[in-house]
Amino acid sequence: MAVDFEVSPVAIELGRMFAQHGYELSLVGGPVRDLLLHRRSHDLDFCTSARPEEFEPILRRFGDGFWDMGRKFGTLGAVKHLPDGRDVSVEVTTYRSDTYNPDSRKPEVNYGDSLEGDLSRRDFTVNAMALRVPDLEFVDPFGGAGDIAKKVLRTPVSPQQSFDDDPLRMMRAVRFVAQLGFHIAPDTAEAIEQMAGRISIVSAERVRDELTKLLLSANPREGLEALVDSGLADIVLPELPALQLQIDENHRHKDIFEHTMMVLDRAIALETDAEGPVPAPDLELRLAAIMHDVGKPRTRRFENGGKVSFYQHDLVGARMTRKRLKALKFDHHIVEDVSDLVAMHLRFHGYLDERWTDAAVRRYVKDTGHLYERLNRLTRADATTANKHKEHMFSAAMDDLEQRVCELKQKEDFDAIRPDLNGGQIMQILGLQPGPMVGRAYKHMLNYRLDNGPVDEQTATEELQRWWNGGDPLPDAERDDE
Repeated sequence: MAVDFEVSPVAIELGRMFAQHGYELSLVGGPVRDLLLHRRSHDLDFCTSARPEEFEPILRRFGDGFWDMGRKFGTLGAVKHLPDGRDVSVEVTTYRSDTYNPDSRKPEVNYGDSLEGDLSRRDFTVNAMALRVPDLEFVDPFGGAGDIAKKVLRTPVSPQQSFDDDPLRMMRAVRFVAQLGFHIAPDTAEAIEQMAGRISIVSAERVRDELTKLLLSANPREGLEALVDSGLADIVLPELPALQLQIDENHRHKDIFEHTMMVLDRAIALETDAEGPVPAPDLELRLAAIMHDVGKPRTRRFENGGKVSFYQHDLVGARMTRKRLKALKFDHHIVEDVSDLVAMHLRFHGYLDERWTDAAVRRYVKDTGHLYERLNRLTRADATTANKHKEHMFSAAMDDLEQRVCELKQKEDFDAIRPDLNGGQIMQILGLQPGPMVGRAYKHMLNYRLDNGPVDEQTATEELQRWWNGGDPLPDAERDDE
């Protein structure tokens, strides 16, 4: 069937080059789906009847750059520089089918011999459509166009076979719920529930990538709810479904999971544009939003009068977050940042009890560092009380803190807060050689700087000498460690 698609000229050009050599080439998968959804695809995926060694020379002539990291999977790629300055990436894969052995974490690649056979091995019907190039023949053997119209995710073959071939497709299903706003067909959803345990054979890196795409989508809440409902979260992110069993301390939400989803929605609403301090979509803020209360199940205690406490759930949750994100192979800086956000998410609550001194404000900014803007947004998002008066009081207090930070920053360079005396000056004044005592003196002067703001060198020297002459500056508890 020939259809009228507004296809990239790059695809037409490449199709002609393959046709000149007698090879079939088709645009497949996401780019075709996005054409029907009137969405722009920045990269182009193709499949072909040619083997990698046969079409490699074509790609090298076609592109301005070439890569072959996926050669063992039958995939080669190229980048094309366009006259308007944009770059278009293309990936071409030989007709294939990927299958897993029961105990394998990596797919086995088997080359196929037809486009229809290749499409039958794809994850969902909405991705099992193709557009032959250069003649623009639309190929849809499994009714993907109709499923797009119905916004349904369905597998081309039986879902059991599809998920047995590649268990990661179950994660892709919940990711597409978040990205596309589709729902999973009943038989497909049932198969996911039955086979969720098979996701454990997939590498942590591949699971992480799907979870990241889900979180960075337009509707991550829907995807996370599908992740939990399917049973996949029990394996890849068990801290999340555990929240469903816990009632939050204010008894105003269905459960902590529901509260967490509200916090996620509110945090996303507080992200900024590209020029702001937290440009959307922000992975670290969204991860912190879904993990901020994971310590509550372990710290829940029933108190007198029917109250429930979650003492130190912030610190327990930070340790749990670090462990989970490491297991999912997130980058080190993401693991540390998100864990720190979880650990600090209650820090501001002390401001509600008593307005902080300037020294406490400095410490807050210093301690939060580059996470200051994210933490404030997480804190605001976490204030989900239904009491309008409390909501107003909380918002006003946060506004007050941020205004004070702005005013202090006009007077002081928070990013460069250092003691008014450096290490060399401290050693000279106290007659010390390099060693632990210099570090203790430096720490004291840093605390003095945070408490009092900047002072002149004479005042700082007098404070250092006062501290030094005030007795043994090394506490008994610490002396034994020296």
